Amino acid sequence: MTDEPPLRRRAAESRTGNAPHDPPSARPEPADAGDDPTAGGPVPLTAPREGTPEPVATQRELDEVVARFAAGTGPVALDAERASGYRYSQRAYLVQLRRAGAGTALVDPLPLPDLTALDEVIGEAEWVLHAASQDLPCLAELGLRPRRLFDTELAARLAGFERVGLAALTEQLLGFSLEKHHSAADWSTRPLPESWLTYAALDVEMLTDLRDALDAELTRQGKSEWAAEEFAALVRTGARPPRVRAEPWRRTSGIHRVRGARAQARVRSMWYARDQIAARRDAAPGRVLPDSAIIAAAELDPKDEQTLLTLPGFGGRSVRRLARTWLAALDDARQLPDDALPVTPAAEGPPPPHRWAERDPVAAARLVRCREVVTRVAGEHNLPPENLIAPDSVRRLAWVPPEEITEQAVADTLRGFNAREWQIRLLLPALAEALQPPPPTS
Repeated sequence: MTDEPPLRRRAAESRTGNAPHDPPSARPEPADAGDDPTAGGPVPLTAPREGTPEPVATQRELDEVVARFAAGTGPVALDAERASGYRYSQRAYLVQLRRAGAGTALVDPLPLPDLTALDEVIGEAEWVLHAASQDLPCLAELGLRPRRLFDTELAARLAGFERVGLAALTEQLLGFSLEKHHSAADWSTRPLPESWLTYAALDVEMLTDLRDALDAELTRQGKSEWAAEEFAALVRTGARPPRVRAEPWRRTSGIHRVRGARAQARVRSMWYARDQIAARRDAAPGRVLPDSAIIAAAELDPKDEQTLLTLPGFGGRSVRRLARTWLAALDDARQLPDDALPVTPAAEGPPPPHRWAERDPVAAARLVRCREVVTRVAGEHNLPPENLIAPDSVRRLAWVPPEEITEQAVADTLRGFNAREWQIRLLLPALAEALQPPPPTS
């Protein structure tokens, strides 16, 4: 629990001078999501309570922050801003932290890429993040790794809230409205505008208050142990970088329109040419050349610059300057021998569900029964089905069930898919029964 008085309480007292509002446990339940938690409507939150701090950009300033946060108490609220859609990497371009007794700090990781000293003084505290899986990998690159955490987005999902964005939860549970108009900004910009810094500071301003409200709601619903298992799993795996796909070019948007191995080779060749340029520039690949341009070139296979530049997506000046690069990539694909052309990769895991009825009607029927179990149990416990069990786990279980269908065998299979114990407890024995063939009809 935070040692700071609740944000909503302070604001209410400053507005009215009356007693504080009800504690989180008395706030509306998720079913009352449309109700206004404050009599006068949500209060716009436009400035941090101690003002907008300047970004920490020198070692001396970082040392001061380390000392402040070492002296602070309670959980540490954290957030990170990336430049997705602008940069090739998913590195953090700003790290925000807040702790009772320490205030808020904004750390610029460009001049300060090693934050292990900060990690050492806050590492044993509970970290509070919103949608932690998005930020943990880039925080780990800086040396920041939680030992325990509380994810407010995941907590809200487990508690059955329909709207789980930070702004929506802050308004519903704390009575404050947040502006999110800088969420898609280019955070690699330097210097960062004052309004962006204010936005960044506000993202951690109420995280511990939100954590307390959600923790009370999880306790009321008897879901605290579930959340603890989920948070522990995030600590174990959340900092891992995304899995590198064997053939990432196959995810080019629109590739389903490209027919034939030779045309797919053109997509592959142009994709890797673009990727090399994007990595060298540290620019998002789509800003170097849009996927639609790759698909258009793969379909038409232009042989000269004039034809290439007439295609959609090749009109920009920077794209035109690279015309020879794109033509060379197309020529490389043209020169490939037949045995070097792309081949359809072996499927990993079960096929798409819409093909099950044709390939294995028995498995298709199993999947229907398993999905019905998941939907029913999720509804009984006010959970999104995907948070009760990963959909891919259900598909894999239904496609290749254990040889001997027992509750123990099903539980062991689900553990192999990284299902948590609380999920397994809720789904057994109904899921094991769903895997059994139905009795013959007379």
